[in-house]
Amino acid sequence: MVSPVTVVKSEGPKLVPFFKATCVYFVLWLPTSSPSWFSALIKCLPIFCLWVFLLAHGFSFLGAHSSARKILAGLIFSALGDAFLIWQEQGYFIHGLLMFAITHILYSSAFGMKPLNVRAGLVITAVSSLSYMLLYPYLSGPFTYLVAVYIALIGFMGWRAIAGLQLANDLWTWTKLSACLGAVLFMVSDLTIAVNKFCFPVPHSRAIIMATYYAAQMLIALSAVECQDVEVARKRT
Repeated sequence: MVSPVTVVKSEGPKLVPFFKATCVYFVLWLPTSSPSWFSALIKCLPIFCLWVFLLAHGFSFLGAHSSARKILAGLIFSALGDAFLIWQEQGYFIHGLLMFAITHILYSSAFGMKPLNVRAGLVITAVSSLSYMLLYPYLSGPFTYLVAVYIALIGFMGWRAIAGLQLANDLWTWTKLSACLGAVLFMVSDLTIAVNKFCFPVPHSRAIIMATYYAAQMLIALSAVECQDVEVARKRT
């Protein structure tokens, strides 16, 4: 397994633009009551930097590894979702929901179906069901089924990320751990959005949502570079 020190040295510099863009978002803290293209740019900028992070590994790397391409595509749809959500009060919330639904499908495909890990699937199913039960009394109209489908998709994505970890069998890598943590944080972020929008105001909701969201996207983007790190490690042995 590639050591954490090697990871920091090789991947850290490529993530500097992402950290700077994230700081810009939290420092400016533009009001959500006056959506604009500038607000959309500032919100999407960290995700743009994650595009650059993956592209910095080279087109040959992306061409050779479909999982990395799928995660890059997921980040592109995420940026579109972020932009739509800037104007959610103007009727674009469902558009943003659709973009992130596509993102979760792409991430699930990138994580793959092996190993199956039925136990992890049952745990995620229980968590997803409880989340929907919490939200259901507050839902109406198309959101009754749209939220159900979305929870199923993000739950499936979380299952596939967690299933690959296999801590008990000592078959994990830092990138599988990264994917797992990223998926869990994504679920926390989206559940906070749903509770805040449909149920009751969550204190400091925006800070919680965006901090967990950016961390999730960074960790999932990091999980795409596993193949490259494994190849480097093999060459050194």
